Amino acid sequence: MHFVKAKGILSSQNGMNLYRGCSHGCIYCDSRSRCYHMEHAFEDIEVKENAIELLEHALKHKRKKCMIGTGAMTDPYIPLELKLEHMKKALTLIYEYGFGVTLHTKSDRVLRDLDLLRRINEKTKCVIQMTLTTYDEKLCRKIEPNVSTTGERVAALKRLRDAGIPTVVWLSPILPFINDTQENIEGVLELCEEAGVYGVINFGMGLTLREGNREYFYKQLDRLFPSLKEKYIKTYGTDKSGGGKIVGGSRIVQSRAVGRSQPGHGALRGKDCCRV
Repeated sequence: MHFVKAKGILSSQNGMNLYRGCSHGCIYCDSRSRCYHMEHAFEDIEVKENAIELLEHALKHKRKKCMIGTGAMTDPYIPLELKLEHMKKALTLIYEYGFGVTLHTKSDRVLRDLDLLRRINEKTKCVIQMTLTTYDEKLCRKIEPNVSTTGERVAALKRLRDAGIPTVVWLSPILPFINDTQENIEGVLELCEEAGVYGVINFGMGLTLREGNREYFYKQLDRLFPSLKEKYIKTYGTDKSGGGKIVGGSRIVQSRAVGRSQPGHGALRGKDCCRV
């Protein structure tokens, strides 16, 4: 952990990241990509020490109320949050100034702020977005080792539902040969229905594998799924131009994987958001 003074906290789209870097260890994380110019070790969390001060100033001077978003780059409920409480302080300001909030997390630590989230939702609007990639707890521990399991996240979704807070699930990423089976996808969707989520978002097959993200992902494949890296390269190619190849592009596996019809492969297709 290290501290920096930030120049600003809200993006032009009213998004914010209180931290940079993460300790959840998800093998596919795009935030490791070098294009985001994170000049420190990913697990060495950068804390914006003046974030709360900047947020209050921004909210105080906004002409119109809006939804404030967080969690796009770094999960707001990393373990460090329990000590620093930046997210809790930010939510308090959002409530006091009459703004709405939507946050994206993989952690059931979000329940620490359940009462505050409920009050925001009653006053304006609050939407919680939760990532679910697999219904298999053992697989979850492999690909998302240091965060709440699928079962713990589903339990959190149910408590949020019971508090009247709308929830959305990101069924993403769908990783070829890992969690792309029909059984897995149907299993996750059944959990979504059980938890009463408002909707499910999916952005098709694959992951970015940009420089930085790619090296970490391949290292984890070698450790957890021997020979799978070679299967990726054989199936999708090694071109670095980004034209739907597996290595280095922003369109990555999606353009090829969605187009293939292999048994047990590519069970979910296209970019979709559905009600369950």
